This record gives sequence, structure tokens and C-alpha cells, in this order.
Amino acid sequence: MKRKASFFGMLSPAAVEAPPDPSRVFSVGELTHRIKQLLESSIPEAWIRGEVSNFRRQASGHLYFTLKDAESQLPCVMFRADAQRCSLALREGLQLLAWGSLSVYEPRGAYQLVVRAVLEDGVGRLREAFDKLKARLEAEGLFDPARKRDIPVRPRVVGFVTSPTGAAVRDFISILRRRGWRGRLVIIPAKVQGREAAHEMAAQLAAASKLNLFDLIVIGRGGGSLEDLWAFNEEPLVRAVAACPVPVISAVGHETDFTLCDFAADRRAETPSAAAELISSAFVEQSSYLTASALALQNYSEELLERQSARLELAAQRWSTATPRHFVEQAGLRIDDLAGSIQYAMRHTLHARRIALHRCSSALLTRSPATRLGVARAQWQSTRLHFARLVASTPLTRGKGLANLARRLEEAGVARVLARGFVMLSDTDGRPISRRTQLVSGQRVRARFSDGEAGLVAD
Repeated sequence: MKRKASFFGMLSPAAVEAPPDPSRVFSVGELTHRIKQLLESSIPEAWIRGEVSNFRRQASGHLYFTLKDAESQLPCVMFRADAQRCSLALREGLQLLAWGSLSVYEPRGAYQLVVRAVLEDGVGRLREAFDKLKARLEAEGLFDPARKRDIPVRPRVVGFVTSPTGAAVRDFISILRRRGWRGRLVIIPAKVQGREAAHEMAAQLAAASKLNLFDLIVIGRGGGSLEDLWAFNEEPLVRAVAACPVPVISAVGHETDFTLCDFAADRRAETPSAAAELISSAFVEQSSYLTASALALQNYSEELLERQSARLELAAQRWSTATPRHFVEQAGLRIDDLAGSIQYAMRHTLHARRIALHRCSSALLTRSPATRLGVARAQWQSTRLHFARLVASTPLTRGKGLANLARRLEEAGVARVLARGFVMLSDTDGRPISRRTQLVSGQRVRARFSDGEAGLVAD
């Protein structure tokens, strides 16, 4: 049975002639990315000792150099943020210790060390002492997370073991003031650098814990080199921090600086400023909550007061309208309104009836038999007079014909018809009645004869 060739192994002539397995074909980028993941996941951060060569500083602030020894060399890069925190001036030929992790720059397929911090090689002995003491104290359980206590959420009195003239204490106080912290801060002065610094800080820490005054103690200082921060790595101070009955926050140096006090304390803050923010964070949150609650309570109180005031006014109005006097006054107003309405209605109705009566009187007057008869007589007299004038002014030959016409008109008049025995009937309004269907039993009618009129009743 043939053994499969590895990915990086030598291929046989037959394997070269055969088509490749698609699952084993990688692009250059894919292979480089896998190598990068393999390096970064399998090789942890470490201290690397070597000599600086090919050192150059880019305009971006990044530092590029090579660490070399008698056997090999390693490309290195220190990015601008780390370079700004570096207090050591790098130069050609400098022997140093570099802390960092391996990475691959994929565009060039080159691996390099990403340097986070550097120390002169002479500091290596301190680092070795640091690691030995850390291992020993850790074996004793001094750094056990189970023994660490919770930091008070709202400490009323905070002690700060530090140098009273350092920049760290000024930044610490400035942040507390800016965030409106209302607690009490006590600066516990002590040396933070030098041969006696660790013993002095340990003594001050023990004295502060015996006062039974503090809810929280902060110990720390600003950044510096490993030598500057070494007092916080000395065993007496580390044990004093671990044994302090009051919760302790260690705030030493910059974010990348670690001391043994950080491991022994109940909480580590990256910087003194971060410790101030940590102490005041709960106060700021509670202050914001109380402010919002006070505003909400004020708004609720105002709304409640407005509602109760409105209810009180409504009750007062209802009470005032429920008295007998109010009912009497309202009844009086109602009576006045009704009286005015009745008077207006009577005046309006009377006026309308007067207008209607006047219209009826006018219509009756124009339709009465006497009026109509008078009009007819006037018209007849006017016609007779007109014909008489025509007869008088007409020649004789035509006069006879007109005379005959006048005679015929006179014979056709109402008086001649009545004289022949006819009767003209009309209703009480003077309207003529010419048919039997116009009469109703019991209706009163007027009968006009040739010698006068008489009232009749239809049967």
C-alpha cells in the first residue's frame, strides 16, 4: 500500500502527472494566513534577548529593528502607541530584552516580533528575581483569586498611599473632582521609589488599616522603568498588601506595567486615573440615577398637585351649584328666559297673524261681489260712454249700425238677463256658482235677482 505524500513532501513523477486534489490546493494568501494563525496561537508572548541592528524610526511613529545574536536574527516592530510609552532610547548595538509576540505580515509573508516593551539587558536580573518571587508567593496562595475581596461600591473614606508630590495624585484628585465624587480622600504620604520605599509604604499601609477609618485603600504611583517600579515588587510590601484587612486597589504605572502588588491586591487598576474612575463609577451611576429619580419625582408631584387642584376646583364648583340659593337663582334665570321667549313668540305670532289678516282682507276686498260689481259697472259705464261718443261723432250712415250694436250689447247685459227671470248665484265670497257640483248641503249662497239680492241655503 502506497503512503500518501505530505503537503510539503516530495511528489513522485506519477503524482506530478496526476491531477491534484482540489482540497489540497492553497492560494499563497490562504497558506500565509494559516501560518500566521499557527504562529500566533502556538507561541505565547515571551521575553527575547538580543542586540539591536538595522534600527529605523518611521514618520508614522513606528519603530523597526532587528534583534540578533551569534546564531540568528529576528525582525521586530514596535508600534507608535508602545513606542511613545517606551522610556528606553533604542540605538544600534544596544543589548536589550524585548517583550512581545510573534506575528506574520501577510503582504510580504514575513514573520516578525511585535514588541510591546523593552528593557536593557542589565534589567534581566530584576526580571529573573521578579519571576522567582512571583512563583514562590503564588505557590503560597498569596495571589489566589478566592482570597480577594469585593471592592466597596460606594466607599465613603478612601486612603491613597503614594507620593504627595507626584503627578499621579494630582490626576487622581482631578478625576474625582471632575466626576463629582462626594467621598473623603486621605493622602497617606510615602516614598514610592528607592531603597526604603517598600518598607515605608508597608508601614503606612499597616498604620492606615489600624485606624479603622478607611473603607478602601489605594496604593500606587505613575509609570516608569522596571527599576523605578521595583519597590512594588519587594516581598515586604507585597505581603503587607495581601495581609491588609481593608480592601486594596493596586494602581501602579501604565497599562502594560505589572507588579507583584497587582497580583496581591484585591483589584488591579491599570493606572491611578483608572483607579479614580473605578472608585467614582458607582457614585456617578447612582448620582445620575438619583438625579433622574428626583426629576421624575418632581414631575410626578407637579402632575399630582395639578390633578388634585383640578379635582378641588371641580368639587368647589359642584358644591357651589348644589346650594338652594343657586337653584333659586338658576330657576329665576330660567323663568326670565322662558318669559322672554314667550313674549318674543307672541309678538312674532301676532305680527305674522296681522300680516296674514291684512292679506286676507285685501284678497277678500278684491274678490267681493260688491267690488267686482262696481268694477263691472264702471267698465260698463265707460263702455257705454265710449260707444255714445262714437255714435255722436260717426256720420249718419254709420250711426244706425252702431246704435243697433249698442242696443244689442245692452240687451246682452246682466240686468236684461235677470229681467227675463234668470238668477245669478254666488258664494259668500262673491265667487259665481255655475254648477250643481259646486254646492254642498247646508252651504249659504247669495242669489241676485233683477230687483235685488237674497241669502239662500243649499239642501
